[in-house]
Amino acid sequence: MSDTPYVLTSQEGAVLSLTLNRGDRFNPLSSGMIAALHTEFDRAAVNSTARVVVLRAEGRGFSAGHDLKEMRANAGDPAWQGRLFDDCSRMMVAITQLPQPVIARVHGIATAAGCQLVAMCDLAVAADTASFALPGVNIGVFCSTPAVGVGRNVGRKQVMEMLLTGQPVDARTALAWGLVNRVVAAADLDAEIAKFTEVIAARSPATIALGKQTFYRQIERGLEPAYQVAGDAMTCNMSYPDATEGIDAFFGKRSPAWQGR
Repeated sequence: MSDTPYVLTSQEGAVLSLTLNRGDRFNPLSSGMIAALHTEFDRAAVNSTARVVVLRAEGRGFSAGHDLKEMRANAGDPAWQGRLFDDCSRMMVAITQLPQPVIARVHGIATAAGCQLVAMCDLAVAADTASFALPGVNIGVFCSTPAVGVGRNVGRKQVMEMLLTGQPVDARTALAWGLVNRVVAAADLDAEIAKFTEVIAARSPATIALGKQTFYRQIERGLEPAYQVAGDAMTCNMSYPDATEGIDAFFGKRSPAWQGR
């Protein structure tokens, strides 16, 4: 397995796919997997031909979270543990800093940090057989870092239910709670994701990048500071050539010709 890449990459048109490639073990977020994902996110950030990133996984499930064998082997090394969680947190935040929207394609289980990974993506489409859990409490390790991402997607009572019981929730419940955007049959996952990617890829990439950045900058702020951030972004956006082109195309009843990022 040492020569097998942790993450597979492929691109079809404007859609870049990143695939977790440890499917035999439910794609644990080991230190190696975290580093590989962060590297691929850094590469995606400067890929001007990619308009959307789809995060998918090999095997029977999306991700079971951190590699417990690796964590147990380093249980007596607080410095190693600290680096693991710091690296994972930076990787998760990198998703929100990408100029492209990131869509999670979820099948099977997404548990602990795997559930966190889904939560940190901009959009998520799940198979109707998928399940989600924050089960750390079951083994004496509370899912505190996964709760950062999940708690910014679902309500407090719902995330506390997941944290305190460790019990899984099904895909329909995850949809009702706001953890995912769509739930479809497993066979329809790619077609459903394509509905998003086709629309996003047809929009101005510069505008999408600015809009995504602005959303994450303002969402955790108070009301007045949030409006200041958003207003500044709107002012900046109006100076973009794509804004001029988009408005002219609207009035001219034609398709816009975006300049790109």
